[in-house]
Amino acid sequence: MVDYYGLPQTGGRAWPGRAVSAGAAAVEGALRECIAIRMGGGFDRGRFVPLVMMHEFEAMLFSDCEAFGNAIERPDLIPELQAVRDGFENPETIDDSPETAPSRRIKALYRGYEKPLMGALAALEIGLDRIRAECPHFRSWLERLEARAAIAP
Repeated sequence: MVDYYGLPQTGGRAWPGRAVSAGAAAVEGALRECIAIRMGGGFDRGRFVPLVMMHEFEAMLFSDCEAFGNAIERPDLIPELQAVRDGFENPETIDDSPETAPSRRIKALYRGYEKPLMGALAALEIGLDRIRAECPHFRSWLERLEARAAIAP
Protein backbone atom coordinates (compact mmCIF):
# COMPACT_ATOMS: atom_id res chain seq x y z
CA MET A 1 0.00 0.00 0.00
CA VAL A 2 1.53 3.28 -1.12
CA ASP A 3 0.26 6.86 -1.35
CA TYR A 4 -0.22 8.03 -4.97
CA TYR A 5 0.63 11.66 -4.24
CA GLY A 6 3.80 10.63 -2.43
CA LEU A 7 5.18 8.74 -5.43
CA PRO A 8 8.01 10.40 -7.35
CA GLN A 9 6.94 11.41 -10.87
CA THR A 10 10.28 12.05 -12.54
CA GLY A 11 13.93 11.10 -12.31
CA GLY A 12 15.58 7.86 -11.30
CA ARG A 13 13.13 7.22 -8.47
CA ALA A 14 9.97 7.77 -10.56
CA TRP A 15 7.29 5.09 -10.20
CA PRO A 16 5.99 3.37 -13.34
CA GLY A 17 3.04 5.23 -14.79
CA ARG A 18 3.11 8.09 -12.28
CA ALA A 19 4.32 10.83 -14.63
CA VAL A 20 1.52 10.25 -17.13
CA SER A 21 -1.13 8.81 -14.83
CA ALA A 22 -4.40 10.32 -13.75
CA GLY A 23 -4.98 7.93 -10.90
CA ALA A 24 -4.07 5.07 -8.66
CA ALA A 25 -5.47 2.31 -10.88
CA ALA A 26 -3.27 3.42 -13.78
CA VAL A 27 -0.16 3.35 -11.59
CA GLU A 28 -1.14 -0.10 -10.28
CA GLY A 29 -1.38 -1.39 -13.87
CA ALA A 30 1.92 0.19 -14.89
CA LEU A 31 3.62 -1.15 -11.78
CA ARG A 32 2.23 -4.64 -12.38
CA GLU A 33 3.50 -4.52 -16.00
CA CYS A 34 6.94 -3.23 -15.00
CA ILE A 35 7.39 -5.92 -12.35
CA ALA A 36 6.22 -8.63 -14.76
CA ILE A 37 8.71 -7.53 -17.42
CA ARG A 38 11.59 -7.42 -14.94
CA MET A 39 10.68 -10.79 -13.39
CA GLY A 40 10.53 -12.53 -16.76
CA GLY A 41 8.23 -14.98 -18.49
CA GLY A 42 7.73 -17.29 -15.53
CA PHE A 43 6.22 -14.56 -13.36
CA ASP A 44 2.54 -15.03 -12.54
CA ARG A 45 1.07 -11.52 -12.91
CA GLY A 46 -2.02 -12.55 -10.99
CA ARG A 47 0.01 -13.08 -7.84
CA PHE A 48 1.11 -9.45 -7.65
CA VAL A 49 -1.81 -7.26 -6.55
CA PRO A 50 -0.54 -3.78 -5.65
CA LEU A 51 -2.61 -1.14 -3.88
CA VAL A 52 -1.93 2.50 -4.62
CA MET A 53 -4.07 4.74 -2.42
CA MET A 54 -4.89 8.13 -3.89
CA HIS A 55 -4.26 9.70 -0.51
CA GLU A 56 -2.95 8.66 2.87
CA PHE A 57 -3.99 5.69 4.96
CA GLU A 58 -5.69 8.12 7.36
CA ALA A 59 -8.36 8.80 4.75
CA MET A 60 -9.79 5.35 5.48
CA LEU A 61 -10.19 6.27 9.15
CA PHE A 62 -12.98 8.63 8.13
CA SER A 63 -15.04 5.54 7.26
CA ASP A 64 -16.56 5.69 10.75
CA CYS A 65 -15.92 8.97 12.53
CA GLU A 66 -17.58 7.84 15.75
CA ALA A 67 -15.37 4.77 16.05
CA PHE A 68 -12.36 6.88 15.04
CA GLY A 69 -12.99 9.51 17.72
CA ASN A 70 -13.58 6.86 20.37
CA ALA A 71 -10.48 4.88 19.39
CA ILE A 72 -8.21 7.88 19.83
CA GLU A 73 -9.98 8.73 23.09
CA ARG A 74 -11.34 12.00 21.70
CA PRO A 75 -15.10 11.53 21.33
CA ASP A 76 -15.39 15.32 21.49
CA LEU A 77 -13.87 15.41 17.99
CA ILE A 78 -16.51 13.18 16.40
CA PRO A 79 -18.61 16.08 15.04
CA GLU A 80 -15.54 17.74 13.52
CA LEU A 81 -14.27 14.47 12.03
CA GLN A 82 -17.74 13.87 10.60
CA ALA A 83 -17.82 17.37 9.14
CA VAL A 84 -14.62 16.60 7.24
CA ARG A 85 -16.07 13.30 6.01
CA ASP A 86 -19.34 14.89 4.95
CA GLY A 87 -17.46 17.22 2.60
CA PHE A 88 -16.36 14.39 0.31
CA GLU A 89 -17.90 11.65 -1.80
CA ASN A 90 -16.09 8.94 0.15
CA PRO A 91 -13.15 8.76 2.56
CA GLU A 92 -10.70 7.95 -0.23
CA THR A 93 -11.31 11.37 -1.79
CA ILE A 94 -10.46 13.40 1.33
CA ASP A 95 -7.61 15.61 0.17
CA ASP A 96 -7.47 18.95 -1.60
CA SER A 97 -3.78 19.77 -1.36
CA PRO A 98 -0.65 18.82 0.62
CA GLU A 99 -1.85 21.13 3.38
CA THR A 100 -5.21 19.35 3.68
CA ALA A 101 -4.09 15.74 3.54
CA PRO A 102 -6.09 13.50 5.89
CA SER A 103 -3.35 13.30 8.53
CA ARG A 104 -2.93 17.08 8.50
CA ARG A 105 -6.66 17.53 8.95
CA ILE A 106 -6.54 15.18 11.93
CA LYS A 107 -3.51 16.92 13.43
CA ALA A 108 -5.24 20.28 13.04
CA LEU A 109 -8.04 18.94 15.23
CA TYR A 110 -5.83 17.00 17.63
CA ARG A 111 -2.21 18.11 18.04
CA GLY A 112 -1.44 15.00 20.10
CA TYR A 113 -2.42 12.62 17.30
CA GLU A 114 0.28 9.96 16.95
CA LYS A 115 -0.05 8.68 13.40
CA PRO A 116 1.31 5.10 13.63
CA LEU A 117 -0.16 4.16 17.00
CA MET A 118 -3.48 5.96 16.91
CA GLY A 119 -4.06 5.23 13.23
CA ALA A 120 -3.67 1.51 13.87
CA LEU A 121 -5.93 1.63 16.93
CA ALA A 122 -8.58 3.52 14.98
CA ALA A 123 -8.42 1.08 12.06
CA LEU A 124 -8.93 -1.82 14.47
CA GLU A 125 -11.89 -0.08 16.09
CA ILE A 126 -13.48 0.84 12.76
CA GLY A 127 -12.98 -2.63 11.34
CA LEU A 128 -12.35 -3.97 7.89
CA ASP A 129 -16.04 -4.39 7.01
CA ARG A 130 -16.80 -0.71 7.56
CA ILE A 131 -13.68 0.47 5.72
CA ARG A 132 -14.53 -1.86 2.85
CA ALA A 133 -18.07 -0.48 2.68
CA GLU A 134 -16.92 3.15 2.57
CA CYS A 135 -13.77 2.95 0.42
CA PRO A 136 -14.47 1.67 -3.13
CA HIS A 137 -10.87 1.49 -4.38
CA PHE A 138 -9.73 -0.35 -1.27
CA ARG A 139 -12.76 -2.68 -1.55
CA SER A 140 -11.86 -3.44 -5.18
CA TRP A 141 -8.32 -4.36 -4.12
CA LEU A 142 -9.64 -6.67 -1.40
CA GLU A 143 -11.97 -8.31 -3.90
CA ARG A 144 -9.04 -8.97 -6.26
CA LEU A 145 -7.11 -10.56 -3.39
CA GLU A 146 -10.11 -12.65 -2.37
CA ALA A 147 -10.69 -13.80 -5.95
CA ARG A 148 -7.05 -14.77 -6.24
CA ALA A 149 -7.24 -16.71 -2.95
CA ALA A 150 -10.36 -18.54 -4.16
CA ILE A 151 -8.52 -19.90 -7.23
CA ALA A 152 -5.18 -20.58 -5.55
CA PRO A 153 -4.17 -24.24 -5.36
